[in-house]
Amino acid sequence: MDNISYPVILTLMVPRETKSYRHVYFICFLVLYVLILSINVRLAMVIIMQKALHEPMYMFLCNLCINGVYGASGFYPKFLSDLILDSYVISSHMCALQIFVIYSSLLCEFTILTVMSYDRYVAICKPLEYHSKLTKNTCVKLILFSWIVPTFSAFNGTLLSNLRPFCAYHIDKLYCDNWSVVKLSCASSFVNNIYGYIVAAMSTGFEIIIIICYIKVISACRASLENRRKFWQTCLPHLLSLMNFTIAMLFDFMYNRYGSNDIPESLRNFLALELVIVPPVFNPLIYGLNIRAVRKRAFTLCVASRVNVSHSPKRRKT
Repeated sequence: MDNISYPVILTLMVPRETKSYRHVYFICFLVLYVLILSINVRLAMVIIMQKALHEPMYMFLCNLCINGVYGASGFYPKFLSDLILDSYVISSHMCALQIFVIYSSLLCEFTILTVMSYDRYVAICKPLEYHSKLTKNTCVKLILFSWIVPTFSAFNGTLLSNLRPFCAYHIDKLYCDNWSVVKLSCASSFVNNIYGYIVAAMSTGFEIIIIICYIKVISACRASLENRRKFWQTCLPHLLSLMNFTIAMLFDFMYNRYGSNDIPESLRNFLALELVIVPPVFNPLIYGLNIRAVRKRAFTLCVASRVNVSHSPKRRKT
């Protein structure tokens, strides 16, 4: 047991391509991060500022955008600093913080999508009970649930992985993740595996709720033209977001469990980064472009702001 210690500094994977194109990658990821911040903050501000959008579905969408900014901020600032400084190291405490932010964001996205599926089920299958079931207090409780449960789950998982004794210092990934830190320890991972199964069972329960809600929604849409219209306008973006998130989680699982030197590095990096790149960009775009009420008000605000700027009085030269 003498070779077991608690490392202060951990090293991350150094992409081979960044040796020659480090500044190009920095600019690309900086632009991507700014894009994620701008479109998510823009959509969230439209929903907050427009009273006509103060409906449950839009408030849940607002939380989805906020979560996208939160999760992206757990990856991009650190990765950008690694690129510009050419130093792929991280302290064990910052590694734990990154794990917590990224995984709490992922779990939060799953719970928000679950809440949104329930919202669409009530809106389409029980429209007369919509405002009585999804009251302001109920929406606040659902939003709190969608944040508290993932935060608690991610905190416990991060704590369990970082309280273990470490025998290695290198993480074969561009950012810290829970399973990579668990593999750094010489101790048994039995407790971590059990907790992982508990979180997986909880996630499976959420997925079952989503499936049941949409089975009932699709059944209701078959009998009504109005319901079919609601489905295409509001449910389709939700289903696309759910499919995108599921594929991203599958890629992350494949990378963690099967990522090895036998797989080309470019493919390994894609599997690792898809989870933190695609959902934060995809979600606000698909909702903002497909939902007419959001698209119309976002466009109106953009035009109004440009008109105000163009008609603002210019200072006279003295």
